[in-house]
Amino acid sequence: MKSIFSTLALLLLLLLGACKSLFERGNEQFLSGQYQYAISTFNQVLATDSSNLSARRLLAESYRLSNRIESSLPHYQKLAQEDPSFETHFFLGQSLKANQRWDAAKLAFEAAAASTSDERLQTRIKQELTGLPLVAEIKDYFSNYLLVNYNELNSAGADYAPLISEDFLYFTSGRASSRLYPATGTGYHQLFRARAQGLKVDAAGVERLPEFENEEGLNQAALAISPDGNTFIYARGNSTSARDYPETMLFASYFRGAGFTQPSWMPVNEEDTWWNSTPAFSTDGSELFFASNRPGGYGGIDLYKATKLANGDFGNAVNLGPTINTAGNELFPRPTEDGKLFFASDGHPGLGKLDLFVAEKNQDGVQVVSNLGPSFNSQADDFGIFFTDYPKAGFISSNRAGGKGDDDIYFFEDKTPAPKIVNVLLNVFTKEVQVDGKEAILPRTRVVLYGEDKRQLGGDFSNAQGRVRFSLSPESDYSIIASRSGYFSKSIPFTTKGKTPDLATLVQEVTNIVLDTTVILDQLILEKAIVLDNIYYDLNKADIRSDALPELDKLVKILRDNPTIRIELSSHTDSRSSDDYNLILSQQRAQAAVDYLVSQGITPDRLVAKGYGETQLLISNAQTEEEHQTNRRTEFKVIEIKEN
Repeated sequence: MKSIFSTLALLLLLLLGACKSLFERGNEQFLSGQYQYAISTFNQVLATDSSNLSARRLLAESYRLSNRIESSLPHYQKLAQEDPSFETHFFLGQSLKANQRWDAAKLAFEAAAASTSDERLQTRIKQELTGLPLVAEIKDYFSNYLLVNYNELNSAGADYAPLISEDFLYFTSGRASSRLYPATGTGYHQLFRARAQGLKVDAAGVERLPEFENEEGLNQAALAISPDGNTFIYARGNSTSARDYPETMLFASYFRGAGFTQPSWMPVNEEDTWWNSTPAFSTDGSELFFASNRPGGYGGIDLYKATKLANGDFGNAVNLGPTINTAGNELFPRPTEDGKLFFASDGHPGLGKLDLFVAEKNQDGVQVVSNLGPSFNSQADDFGIFFTDYPKAGFISSNRAGGKGDDDIYFFEDKTPAPKIVNVLLNVFTKEVQVDGKEAILPRTRVVLYGEDKRQLGGDFSNAQGRVRFSLSPESDYSIIASRSGYFSKSIPFTTKGKTPDLATLVQEVTNIVLDTTVILDQLILEKAIVLDNIYYDLNKADIRSDALPELDKLVKILRDNPTIRIELSSHTDSRSSDDYNLILSQQRAQAAVDYLVSQGITPDRLVAKGYGETQLLISNAQTEEEHQTNRRTEFKVIEIKEN
């Protein structure tokens, strides 16, 4: 029995020694940035000793630092329970965010706030807590856009950061790599291209970048190409060689005569210890946008802009400011020709990890940032937008669920249905009333169309059939003026409101609606009396009654439509009072009518008031009230036509 216990004790000591050695190996892997190897090692440690909080902490950090914070959730949860600190609560909150568990994330950030008095950290937590309620308000920036995985182009490895230049799609990929990157356990990333026309890519013809050779044993990614195609800038880093640059840096290759130069380190990097990546040119090539963790920023990685110098290099890098940059990470800038900047961020309120955003100026000239919404963004990383037909089509990169590999390239198109078109055609017919009272075609009449703003929209002479045709817009108001020498000009209103079908009910792309209207002109004859109907006065009074105003308003319109005429407005009485009385009364009535016309804007020198009393009876021996009413009338006649 004793010997048995001795053997068990020896085995236990050997196991503990192996675990210690395993932990030390994992720690070395972690410190050297070999996170994938560290993840494997610490999982082995925890498999035999689940209470090892140091191993659990480094495992959680390995996931976080290799951009897999969503996978670190159970480990930060355990750490928050058994070894609570600001870091464990804060990173727990971030991992919960990455898993879209918003309420639990709020509790974790509040616990982090309670565990520190550092003002800088409190500010960081406040940003997180302020952003969480805004997630529910995120809406699509672009409506009716469809995002599709480019299955034929993607590989089992990472494929991302697409851009098109001179009929080629350039992108970054981990396909066909001969070595594994120890931080992620995937192949090193290299630069590739394939022929393309817009969204159509020759996926079968993918080849390694021919302009210069990809280097082995390091990552080359996120290519930017100048608008003229003569400058290539990309991020290069993660070399395992002690003789290489210690950080990810920007390198440039230039077209010189027969080909491109060997890529060289760019002065815009400034310091070898600063991380610089995801470059993009401005649309005119005069500026270089990129991401960097250099000191003086607002968080982990910020976006910067450098200007092109006289020698062709880029320098004087400027931080894009706190509206765009946050305490989180901002990457993959993409400026557009209309002054907007698209980029990826995990610091602005988003749907998971990296989301796509756009910064633009609002109507007040203030820069605002908007999430592109669920049409583009997911719980995972969404980044690297490029437009092939701005803003209707392009590519993005994403490692969302359901993809073909790690990061995948997706294409998007605006699928907004083409708007239904309704053409409104108006036939205006010009006519006159003949002596027999019948209407007749009046050809060669000038017809002019005006919009609601009184601007002329068209005009023509009616044809032999008395017709003029205009194109109108649905749900709009117009006025039409018809004129011809020897006739009173006339204006009429016309509206298309309520005269066209509901667009939602239309099936055809184009629908033509034909409407008709008629303008009847009266002959303009000097000294010909025209009776104004319904002009009544109270007995022995000259005041204009309210029921007479509509008829006088018609005369106002005639005078406005015909600004060159001068009229006499006359009043006539019946014969039932004395001649002198009737003359005075009729003059007062005529003047009252003229005064009303003047009050409506008609100039007095175009009007003459004349009372005829009973001197021009139409029925000389009137007996009935109806006959007396015929004699009691108001008339006007054109007495002068002024030249224009």
